Amino acid sequence: MPIRINLLAEALEEEDMRRRDPVKRAIYVGVLLVVMALVWWSSTLVEFMLTRSGFNQVQAEIQSRTNEYSTVQISQKKIDDARNRLNLLQKYSDARFLQGTLLNAVQQVYVPNVSMISMRLEQSYTLSAGVPNKTNDFGIVPGHPPTSTERKMLTIQARDFSNNPGEQVNVFKNKLGGQAYFGTNLSSPNGLKLASLSPPQIANDAKPYVLFSLECRFIDKTP
Repeated sequence: MPIRINLLAEALEEEDMRRRDPVKRAIYVGVLLVVMALVWWSSTLVEFMLTRSGFNQVQAEIQSRTNEYSTVQISQKKIDDARNRLNLLQKYSDARFLQGTLLNAVQQVYVPNVSMISMRLEQSYTLSAGVPNKTNDFGIVPGHPPTSTERKMLTIQARDFSNNPGEQVNVFKNKLGGQAYFGTNLSSPNGLKLASLSPPQIANDAKPYVLFSLECRFIDKTP
C-alpha cells in the first residue's frame, strides 16, 4: 500500500486555524457594529435636522402670527379709543345747551302789558375726577371716566305796566312755565320762581309799572 505524504498539510492547518481565530471574528463583528452605529447615527442626524428645520418653520410661523396678533390688538385698541371718543362727543352734542332754541322759546311767550327788559344766562360746570378699574378678591370693579355737570340758570327781568301794575306777573310766570321748551327743561321743584318784585313806579309818561325778575333753573346735565 503506497504511503501519501501531504507536504502542505501543515500550512493548510495553520490557514484553517487562522480562519477560525476568534479575535478576527470579534474584529469583524466590531466593524459591523461600528458600521451599523454609523448608519443609525447618520439616520438619526438626518431625522434631527429635518425635525429642527420643521421646528424652525413652526416657530417662525408662530412668531409671525404673534406679530400679526399684536398688530391686530393695537389696531383694535385704536378703534375702541376712537369709538369711545365719538360716543363722548355725541353725548356732549346731545347735552349741549342751544341758546338759539332758548331765545326762540322765549319769544313765543307773550302777555299783554308785559315787556321783557333783559335776560341773563349763567352757566357753570362741576368737574368730577375719573376712577380707574380696581381689582379685588371678587374680580374687577369697573371705574368711570371723568365727568362734568352743567348747571344753567336764566334770569329774566321784565316790566308790568298793566292798569293794575303787578297783576300780570303771575300770568307771565305761568305762561312761561307752560311753554313746551321750559316745561320740558326746567328742573323741579323751584325750577321757575319769582326772584324779585319792585313796588309800583312812575315812568316818564306818567304810567305806573312794576319791575320783576324770574329765575329759571334748568335741569343739570352730565354727558
